[in-house]
Amino acid sequence: MNADPETPDVWTVDDGSEVICLRRWKGTWDPDDRHANFKSDVVAYGLLDPLVTVRGMSRNLDIPVGAIVRYVLAKWATGGSGGLLEIGPVMVPRLWEPIAAAEEKDDDEARLQAYHQLRQMISWLKVPLDDPTVYPPQRD
Repeated sequence: MNADPETPDVWTVDDGSEVICLRRWKGTWDPDDRHANFKSDVVAYGLLDPLVTVRGMSRNLDIPVGAIVRYVLAKWATGGSGGLLEIGPVMVPRLWEPIAAAEEKDDDEARLQAYHQLRQMISWLKVPLDDPTVYPPQRD
């Protein structure tokens, strides 16, 4: 990491609120690092200034900058569990089965078959989104 270990990224002020330094990072990592894609994104997005957008939102919506940043961070940080809730704890393992089977075979043809199976499963899930009339209205 290229962060200065002497300078904290998070500290607490007198009223108990936490303050966070929005730091750019230009880290390095091994080519086989399983988090290389994420680290690359951190470097790339670090080139941008998110406060340009956040300040505009703050001004236009009359919401404090800190409240918007807290919302954005919380929404992003909970996105995975939110996605799980949306798909459901039954459907996630069903979607994972073809992938696991293909990886067990360690074969590109099996992976291609898994892709086609997943495509079919997801297209089935999309039917009512693409055509809301597919299910008749329910009566009370």
